[in-house]
Amino acid sequence: MTTMNIYAIGASRNIGYYAAQRLLEKGATVTFLLRNTSVFDQDADMKRFVTSGKARLIQGDALRASDVKRGWEEACSLKESVNAVLFSVGGTPRFSVTRGLVVDPHNLCTQSILNVLSTIPANLRTPETQPRLVVVSSLGLTRASHAKVPIPLKPMYALLRVPHADKLGLERVVAHCAGRAWTEEEPRADIIGTEWASREGLLSSGELKHAVVIRPALLTDGACKGDSSQGKPPYKVTSDEMTGFYTVSRRDVAHFIVEGVLAGWERWDGQCINISY
Repeated sequence: MTTMNIYAIGASRNIGYYAAQRLLEKGATVTFLLRNTSVFDQDADMKRFVTSGKARLIQGDALRASDVKRGWEEACSLKESVNAVLFSVGGTPRFSVTRGLVVDPHNLCTQSILNVLSTIPANLRTPETQPRLVVVSSLGLTRASHAKVPIPLKPMYALLRVPHADKLGLERVVAHCAGRAWTEEEPRADIIGTEWASREGLLSSGELKHAVVIRPALLTDGACKGDSSQGKPPYKVTSDEMTGFYTVSRRDVAHFIVEGVLAGWERWDGQCINISY
């Protein structure tokens, strides 16, 4: 991974941050699209990568297509190709008495991925040149997955219906561009729009060739078990419907993205992967 060129969107903290940090430690170059480029000013670990030029900080908002496009251009400025895109956009939820946990705007993830997949440079659109896309979503979104939510967690998942509706919109866009069949209800128009599939620049159905969707269980701030496991798998991963899923740490999701998915892309390419302890 020492020569990998990464475009990271939503990586100022949490899963995206931990994954980007791992990639930087392995020698990759990471271009971060950040609303606030001072976010790493007090981060000694990240500052050394900024100083070395391996971490490149671009001011921009994933909700603005022009900013996302400029991020693509900056990521391509060092090399003609971008090897992978890490999409881990997510807001800080607040509690609403009537709506549960909500994020502002409520369609943050869906509109951001539309911007990413509508602004891919022309030289990165062929099957041979397309970057690998890793998208962080969530477990419990689909009807089948939600039905398998453990009973003790059902009240918590009920509180997540607003951000989960946005994540479902995110997955709908990826499924369309990847040419995968969609069997869930269509996302609401206020989340995805009405003519979104014909949006200018958006990859057409089946044009997205290399994408993996990661669906974590409820996220914690626990330590990374993947770095200390000795032979025993530190977490469960499967593309099948998962039962008995409770939690997984953000650091272990990042571990799987880097050490599992990106390191063994041929095994995971094109899949939606559930991860939990």
